[in-house]
Amino acid sequence: MRDAALLEIKTIDAFYGDFQALFKVSLSIDAGQIIAVIGANGAGKSTLLKTIAGLIHPHRGEILFKGARVTGLPAFDVVRHGIALVPEGRRLFPSLTVEENLLIGGQSGRPGPWSIARVCELFPVLAERRNLPAPALSGGQQQMAAIGRALMANPQLLLCDEISLGLAPIVVRDIYSRLPQIAAEGLSLIIVEQDIAQALRAASHVYCLQEGRVALEGSARDLTRETISAAYFGV
Repeated sequence: MRDAALLEIKTIDAFYGDFQALFKVSLSIDAGQIIAVIGANGAGKSTLLKTIAGLIHPHRGEILFKGARVTGLPAFDVVRHGIALVPEGRRLFPSLTVEENLLIGGQSGRPGPWSIARVCELFPVLAERRNLPAPALSGGQQQMAAIGRALMANPQLLLCDEISLGLAPIVVRDIYSRLPQIAAEGLSLIIVEQDIAQALRAASHVYCLQEGRVALEGSARDLTRETISAAYFGV
C-alpha cells in the first residue's frame, strides 16, 4: 500500500481578480522526492507555487500537507507547517546584509538541521560575503542566498521558482548540483523551471502546465521530447 503523499493538491482553481490562472490543478509529491513543474510563460507555474505557499488562496479545491488541510492558511502559517518558498527574482532585502537576510528566514523557529553555518557549508561563497549588503552579490550568489534564506526555515518542502532565471549556464549547473545535498537532508522539492533539459535532469517526476491546466505528467525518465513539446505548446 502506497504511503500518503507529503503534499497533495486536489483540483484547485486560483484567480487574480477576475482572471482565472489555475483550472482544477492536481499534484502530489512524496517525502524526499524532487518534482519539476514546466510550462511556457503565463502557464500558471508561479501561481501554483504561490498558492501552495499561502500567498494566493484558491477559490476551490484542497491542499493537504502531511495529511492536514492547509488550504487558505496565511503564508506565515504555511511556513510554520514546513513549506518554504524561494521566490522568482530572489527578493532579498536590499538594505540588509547576507547574514541578516538568512536570519530572517529562521524567524519561524522550526527545529531542524539548517543554520547559518550549514547554509554557508552548502554555499561557501556566502560565508565570504555574509557581511556584505545583498545587492553587492552577483546574481548567482543572490540566488544562493535566497535558497539559504528558505532553508533557514527548516522546511520539509522547498518550493523553487525559476532559480535559473537570468543566470549563466555555469552558475545554474553549480546551483543545481547542490539540490541532491538539500534533498539528502530529508527535504522534498518542487522546482518551477523553463529550462526543460535542466528540469528533466533534476527531477524524478514532471508536471507540464499549459494555460493553467495540467497538460502532462509523468516520470522524467519516461517522457519523450515529443510529448513534452506537445503539452508545452498545446499542439
